[in-house]
Amino acid sequence: MTGMRTTNAARGDVTDVTDTANRRARTQALVAKDAAHVWHPFTQHSRWLGDDPLVVDRAEGMYFWDTDGNRYLDGVSSLWVNVHGHAHPKIVEAVTSQLQRLDHTTFLGLTHEPGIELAQRLAELAPSGLNRVFYAGDGSSAVEAAIKMAYQAHAQNGGVRPLIVHVAEGYHGDTLGAVSVGGIELFHQTYRSIMLETRQVGSPGVRSAEQSAQARAAEVLQELRDLMAAHVDQVCAIIIEPMVQGAGGMLTHDASFVQGIRAICDDTGAYMIADEVATGIGRTAKMWAVDHAGVSPDLLTLGKGVTAGMLPLSAVLATEEIYEAFLGSPASARTFFHGHSYTANPPAAAAALANLDLMATDNTLANAQDVADQLARNLAPLADHPGVMEIRRIGTMTGIEVHPVTERTGFDVCQWARRHGVWVRPLGDVVILMPPLAIQPAEVDTLTATVTAAVDAVVR
Repeated sequence: MTGMRTTNAARGDVTDVTDTANRRARTQALVAKDAAHVWHPFTQHSRWLGDDPLVVDRAEGMYFWDTDGNRYLDGVSSLWVNVHGHAHPKIVEAVTSQLQRLDHTTFLGLTHEPGIELAQRLAELAPSGLNRVFYAGDGSSAVEAAIKMAYQAHAQNGGVRPLIVHVAEGYHGDTLGAVSVGGIELFHQTYRSIMLETRQVGSPGVRSAEQSAQARAAEVLQELRDLMAAHVDQVCAIIIEPMVQGAGGMLTHDASFVQGIRAICDDTGAYMIADEVATGIGRTAKMWAVDHAGVSPDLLTLGKGVTAGMLPLSAVLATEEIYEAFLGSPASARTFFHGHSYTANPPAAAAALANLDLMATDNTLANAQDVADQLARNLAPLADHPGVMEIRRIGTMTGIEVHPVTERTGFDVCQWARRHGVWVRPLGDVVILMPPLAIQPAEVDTLTATVTAAVDAVVR
């Protein structure tokens, strides 16, 4: 028997009232199992159940639905990975076809077509000089590989340089090498005693209100020059997040900082590592964030959006010079002894190829610039809100820093938006907006209007 039907005006959903109890019972059962067995990342479980966990049931396009039947606009691309919307049929078809042909085989001592084709495509799209592709599994593992490459290449070229220089407020992943070059104390301070020895300079994205981005970049670059003068023969690499320090709160900096890093590396022989796991694949409205500065690094890490959010995959792009440092006889032990079981997983590589095809045919980078421009227009009035400290944005990567008025103000803003059909996630009291690159104007309007209303409701 069909029951009453009701419409949620805020979301446009139509639900059958007779289904509500069954859906809620399913949700509660799943949450109970989750609470009994699951340990979530970046989650304080003493608050987990009190925060009303959302159980995602399915996704399509720019939206996902929870097990209660509620629909949400995905305002953060499912943690910065989605490009064309969920379940894009062309990517699904590519993955399905690949699974039916070759699900997986090791890349150690073997190769396969999707891995080969993707490497060629990435090399064609890469900044100048990055011709070699080493596959990894996620952003952290790509950074780990890049760090080891930099150290070993120097050692095999006759110079042992044990130090890596990194930037305050930086984030490069959660494995120990990646944590060692991270600069966010909340995330990293617990592990300092077991980390690699590194050196850190200030963040070019942290500056006083009266200081320009160019002046702050010059200040940090001078700090780096002074550091390098004291350790020039010890530093194997300098690692940065070009243009935007994402997890640091969308801290943006001037392109002159990236250019200065390149110049310092050229002068000192240190390798420049550009961590583009978050900023690459169009997030800044250019294919790579280093393109804003017109420079090429020696090593570039990528991940997140490379498969459009379908499957985990990352890679390190390297110069021929670094690659050649690992060539020699088997007895020379110059091999890069690094890899994992799922290196170059064929379905993941197929997803990446389909993603890059779509980006070319759908003019995704141009749409990303349109999205960036619309975000700037729509959020301009919010910059004058008394509850907003600053809005920081490059391309589609946007952070709205709000004044703390509760214990978890950023979280409370996001919860308000969730209750009104938009999913966004905070970094402390910075509310992050990073929609899929293919999002359409009406959906951008929904995203920005809802977040603006959420800020107004929470931070009066």
